[in-house]
Formats: sequence, C-alpha cells, structure tokens
Amino acid sequence: MLNKLKEIGFKKVGMWHLNNGKPELTLHDATNASDILYCFVVDGIPKYIGKTTQTLAKRMYGYYNPSSSQRTNIRNNQNLQRALHEGKQVDVFILIDKKLLKLGDFHINIAAGLEDSLISTLSPEWNLLGK
Repeated sequence: MLNKLKEIGFKKVGMWHLNNGKPELTLHDATNASDILYCFVVDGIPKYIGKTTQTLAKRMYGYYNPSSSQRTNIRNNQNLQRALHEGKQVDVFILIDKKLLKLGDFHINIAAGLEDSLISTLSPEWNLLGK
C-alpha cells in the first residue's frame, strides 16, 4: 500500500518518537508546506490519511498536543503513543499540492480531491471515514 502512495508522489518528511512518554515529531522537510495530504505510516503500513490547508508543522502539533474538543487528534495521539510504546517506527509521508491542476480560472485542490478516494481504496486502520 505504501508503494501506491509513493507512486503518486508521497515522500517521507519526518518521524514520530516518544519524548517523556508523549509522541513528538521530528520533521526534516516541508515544515511550512500547506495544502497537503499526509499519511502516518507504521512499520511501512499506511495507518492514517488526512489533509490540511495549515502548515504541516501546525497540523502535526494538534496530534502532539490535542485539545479536549479535538476527537480525531486525541484518537490519533493515542494511536501514536500505542505504536511508539510497542517499538514501532512511525513515519510521516506527504503529498504537496503544487497547484498545477486548474479548471478554467479555478485551482483544483489535489489534497481535497484525493483524500476520500485514498481512504476508500487503502482503508487505513486509523481512519474512521466509511467505517
């Protein structure tokens, strides 16, 4: 499944690790990228696919430090903790929308257009959409 994501341009930009028992992300690229699809990959298996218009760093902070009203962030924070405590490698892959696709004067957001299809096709375990 990871190969399917790589074939369409996903690339590894970071890795989660534990810091005082909490998930923390080290990004080595694309910190300020926005309009992206991102994927949490655990031991080579895509586990969660999401999209954001925020910068990657800002969106990932929500998983590191979720507020009480952010159910998806809380759930994935717990998923990240569990995987990391089990000694698994958790990577972050992204696909950046380079804004090349247009219909007339209108930009077509690749992240928004692909997210549902990727989740439907790959059925990542941590995504609840369609389950």
